[in-house]
Amino acid sequence: TALKDLMPEGASGSKLGVIVNGTVEGDVHDIGKAIVSTMLQSAGFEVHDIGRDVPIKNFIAKAKEVNANMIGISALMTTTLQGQKDVIELLKEEGMRDKVKVMVGGAPATQAWADKIGADCYAENASEAVAKAKELLA
Repeated sequence: TALKDLMPEGASGSKLGVIVNGTVEGDVHDIGKAIVSTMLQSAGFEVHDIGRDVPIKNFIAKAKEVNANMIGISALMTTTLQGQKDVIELLKEEGMRDKVKVMVGGAPATQAWADKIGADCYAENASEAVAKAKELLA
């Protein structure tokens, strides 16, 4: 929130989209995700950062609650990457997959992984996450 406090008043004027952002269950890393959330907010997105070690069903519940256009899923360990796939599978089961874009990120994630699990995009870093979110939600 220190970065957020430095933003000029009204820096996030019109809303580009609603994004739920979190780190998957079993993973307690959140510095990168927090930076992505802050940069998305400053770019004009409404961001609901649901934290770290988030159960799969909580991503879906929050997306429903805030009527999200996108879910950002971070995983920083190879052992938690599967959680990204699980969120996408649950979106499908809930009949929401066509309404909600999915962005994945984190050190072990790659474009090949994103393609394999059916994510809409992969972002290597925060500025790329902003660019891809704008691209997908514009």
